[in-house]
Amino acid sequence: MELRTDTVVAALEMAESSERNDDEPVDVVDYESLPLTVSLGTQMTAGAVAGILEHTVMYPVDSVKTRMQSLYPDPRAQYRSVYEALSRIVRTEGVWRPLRGMNITILGAGPAHALYFACYEKMKWTLSDIIKHGDNSHTANGIAGSMATVLHDAVMNPAEVVKTRMQMYNSPYKGVWDCIRTVRRTEGLAAFYRSYTTQLTMNIPFQALHFITYEFMQEQLNPRRQYQPQTHIISGALAGAVAAAATTPLDVCKTLLNTQENVALNSAHVSGHLSGMANAFRTVYQLGGVQAYFKGAQARIIFQMPSTAIAWSVYEFFKYFLTKHNLEKSGGSLS
Repeated sequence: MELRTDTVVAALEMAESSERNDDEPVDVVDYESLPLTVSLGTQMTAGAVAGILEHTVMYPVDSVKTRMQSLYPDPRAQYRSVYEALSRIVRTEGVWRPLRGMNITILGAGPAHALYFACYEKMKWTLSDIIKHGDNSHTANGIAGSMATVLHDAVMNPAEVVKTRMQMYNSPYKGVWDCIRTVRRTEGLAAFYRSYTTQLTMNIPFQALHFITYEFMQEQLNPRRQYQPQTHIISGALAGAVAAAATTPLDVCKTLLNTQENVALNSAHVSGHLSGMANAFRTVYQLGGVQAYFKGAQARIIFQMPSTAIAWSVYEFFKYFLTKHNLEKSGGSLS
């Protein structure tokens, strides 16, 4: 993230010179620009915490989404709604079953989101300087989000492969490490990145829409860009819903590539392993027609709305807290 003292200085000077009521906060700070005393490591820590919470709080719904996207589900794993799915999974498979694979997700989400948020902030400011001389630019936000996604998915893709295989009904793996060893032995290391290009094909438009929508909503709800938790929650939830609804067909294809669902591939007369976005698109259409591209859409939106709300509210809180802490520590000085 580009660290700007001029924005913070201007905010402090305006705060000192303007008249305030007794109940108006005195320490108005433009927390969008962190002080120079905050290191890149601190920025990445904020992103890592936000990412871990985003994935873990809504993980049971993500497990349901994975199963609902199955093209040829077992008759005992056919669900009409997210609530029914969770209730039946807990009742028939145990209370911990919806959390299966969460540990590998945490291991991947921490470093992936650390890179993700740090890259996004840095590129957003850099590109905004070029495009709009420092003003907010939706083009810059979309490009920055896309670039951050390339780094994020490079770290997260192997964890996604293991996670989705652990979430499927009747998963043959005893645990995460058994899954990793088995996939490596039977399909090779390339299996962990078989869906990487598909993941990028899905996540680049997803994240571009996500960041553009979030920044647009912030312009409407929080134009002064102060720390207002309710605006970050609302903006994050709407951004997640818009991006999830628009990219569900790509997510269905990604799930098929990650799981290599045997029954579905056999029905489509696919020999060996399915690879590539074009092949996945053809296979999904062959097996279920247009409606198959939207399998699990409800679960995906229900998962994404609170997930992105959590991620943004936690991340924005860290930015606010760290800025305030460093300004107090330096006695209001930015040097």
